[in-house]
Amino acid sequence: MFRQKLQQKLQQRLSPQQIQYVRLLELPAMEMDERIKQELEENPVLEEGYDTSPEHDTDEDAFDREDVNASGENTDFSLGDYLTEDDIPDYKLAQISSQAERKEDIPFTSGPSLHEHLAEQLHLRDLSEQEQRIGEYIIGNLDDDGYLRRSVEAVADDLVFRAGEDVDHAAIRSVLSVIQDLDPAGVAAHNLQECLLLQLEKKKQTPSVQQAIEIVKNHFDAFARKHYEKILKTMNMDDTALKHVIHEITSLNPKPGNSWSGGGAEEMKMNQVTPDFIVEVHNGELTLIMNQRGVPDLHISREYAAMFQDYTANKANRTSEMREAIQFVKQKLEAAQWFIESVRQRYETLQRTMQTIILLQRDFFLSGDESKLRPMILKDVAEHAGYDISTISRVSNSKYVQTNFGIYSLKFFFSEYTQNDSGEEISTREVKQIMKDTILREDKQNPVTDGALAAILKAKGYLLARRTVAKYREQMNIPVARLRKEL
Repeated sequence: MFRQKLQQKLQQRLSPQQIQYVRLLELPAMEMDERIKQELEENPVLEEGYDTSPEHDTDEDAFDREDVNASGENTDFSLGDYLTEDDIPDYKLAQISSQAERKEDIPFTSGPSLHEHLAEQLHLRDLSEQEQRIGEYIIGNLDDDGYLRRSVEAVADDLVFRAGEDVDHAAIRSVLSVIQDLDPAGVAAHNLQECLLLQLEKKKQTPSVQQAIEIVKNHFDAFARKHYEKILKTMNMDDTALKHVIHEITSLNPKPGNSWSGGGAEEMKMNQVTPDFIVEVHNGELTLIMNQRGVPDLHISREYAAMFQDYTANKANRTSEMREAIQFVKQKLEAAQWFIESVRQRYETLQRTMQTIILLQRDFFLSGDESKLRPMILKDVAEHAGYDISTISRVSNSKYVQTNFGIYSLKFFFSEYTQNDSGEEISTREVKQIMKDTILREDKQNPVTDGALAAILKAKGYLLARRTVAKYREQMNIPVARLRKEL
């Protein structure tokens, strides 16, 4: 049986302005520049540059607050916020020193994409029109590493359903072999083993290369797990010969597509790193500079504000078109004001958050010594800055800071803590650095195990279990001792 009843409850919802502010907060410097350009294009009421127009009368009597919506009903609203000194935001562009300007960007070269490079080579081959279409489809399915992660059967099914090409598997394999013969070597392989074989087969066939081909083809699992003793026994090789083979294999490129950048949307997503903050040291004092060079001064268009005043003042001759115009200008004025306020709030939030990080990690910014990084989590910064943890998380996402010692991601400064034998809290980054230095100096024929690392750390005053050492090692993407072993 259905019943109707009234229920009253409290529910928190974000306003459109809050949603806009949150989205802007997550954007790094370069994307923020693009977002502002987009807003300037979409909203004619929003203008960039200083507002040099003479001040309009802001007396509330000079404006009629009565508006008529599309249905003809009266609605009240105020335009006071749009025509006050808030038109010129109180944030200004920071003047970045010439030294900072020289350091600002780290450019990366860009060129033709891997897919374009392969397509150009494919068109030079003597292939039929159908084979060209098959080749172009295969190239289009290569991932960023240059691998074809799909089977020949799956490619054949796609050609039937998507391109209307009923092609047998032998024809697809034939075209695939042509693509695998293109530059770079190893491209269009289905897996790492095939990728290495394709590269080895293109090399000059010396005894070491031939042995490398046999190992990759028939003993790949043993080689990947560094079971060298098993390989030596099976292939009746000596240590010197195996060293030459290992050198041949490790000199190959496991990801042939990585050497190509540019072209695709993902590849062009970021072709340079622009720091959002610049921290400089002068005579032992830290100076924070907000990198706001791409953020222009924004203000409300005086012309549209005057147009709105004229429309609302002319009550006697209002037509349906005029009522629509009033609604349009009102919405654009509100949107522009919201955007300006969101940009201002973003600037203040980023500045206060970075100031807190500098305060908590002052020793590092003065010396550049990673061992002086103190334990710091999102909650620590949130409590000092007076923001919610989610706000700090958004600020630290995809943001960079330029220091006298290099450019760092904000996430670099966050780390958990552990305790030494004195009960003092220390950053896990300090422990990881000791582990990393120990592994770099280890005897590669007898690598340091996790248990040995735990003993070394204990001798230095850090009481960590072996499983904790293993966790930190995995976080640093360092393989286990057995996989680090060399002949």
